[in-house]
Amino acid sequence: MSRRTGIVKDKRYLQHSAGFAHPESPERLKAIYEMIDNPAMSWKFTEIQPREAAKEEIATVHDAAYIDLIASTAGQECFMLDPDTATSPETYEIAKLAVGGVCNAIDGVLSGEVDNAFAFIRPPGHHAERDAAAGFCIFNNVAIGAMHAILKHGIERVLIVDWDLHHGNGTQHIFYDDPRVLYFSTHQYPYYPGTGGINEIGQGKGEGYTINVPLHGGAGDDAFVKIFRQVLGPVAMEFNPQLVILSAGFDIYFQDPLGGMRVTPEGFAALTRILLNIADACCKGRFVAVLEGGYNVQGLTKSVKIVLEEMLDETHFSEEKLSRLEQLSNNDANNIIKQVATRIQPYWRVYEGGIR
Repeated sequence: MSRRTGIVKDKRYLQHSAGFAHPESPERLKAIYEMIDNPAMSWKFTEIQPREAAKEEIATVHDAAYIDLIASTAGQECFMLDPDTATSPETYEIAKLAVGGVCNAIDGVLSGEVDNAFAFIRPPGHHAERDAAAGFCIFNNVAIGAMHAILKHGIERVLIVDWDLHHGNGTQHIFYDDPRVLYFSTHQYPYYPGTGGINEIGQGKGEGYTINVPLHGGAGDDAFVKIFRQVLGPVAMEFNPQLVILSAGFDIYFQDPLGGMRVTPEGFAALTRILLNIADACCKGRFVAVLEGGYNVQGLTKSVKIVLEEMLDETHFSEEKLSRLEQLSNNDANNIIKQVATRIQPYWRVYEGGIR
């Protein structure tokens, strides 16, 4: 049975500029929009209109002084927030639109208007800290979206999965002591931003609710599938989320200029199917993907298309193919799985019998 998949897209997202020849360029979204607008694709989706988020919504995650700083850049030609992150005259407005797009996607899924949704927005968000921009990110779209689900909809357990090449330091820190949000990240390590070590597991009431799987460059479809099935899967089933949010960074694509991973479009389909299976088992399929990185425009577009086809249930990555990929994985994947399992064993009883 096909799924109703919502998409957030708006040409205003193309107005934000991070600077000349910057990898996080409007071309990324332009190519995705062209693919979606193709007559063979466009009829398949429910469009979700974005809105500008209110300051109060952004303040559930970010300090007021930081929001004011971003607001003060409105109309300025270029303001450098950090060595990688700059604003253009429209950035404040577009960053609010990015947050509002994610919140509306979450509303659409939680209200049952759509089964799942993908927010094609920019600027990205997962590096943004409470009080600072970082790594091309202004406001932390996914973190604000999770808080929106908690505060507006009464959701008590949100699973955030982050497969971006770069560790989502901002998302991790925002929820580091919050057991309502389980943050799970695979990422190239050591690499920008330098966080995401295996011992970063949360603190206080949130201890055990941050799980990092730091990977060497070169990990491919098989390694990611095995990690998602053997670590994320059992933990997610025990956590039993009411909503699954994906920080969808496509810079683990095998030809991405900023990364060293080897994930193919087929690999993205496999990982999406694992997340959809978790959402089906725990929360009636409630799944929201949010665009983060991905800088090979052709690879990004191809991978996004295959993810959308999986979300629509037009394609259905089979259990047999997932199992085959899992069995192909090498010692690197097995070693990191054992290390992560040992580290989280005190918190997640799924590992009492050890790793299979």
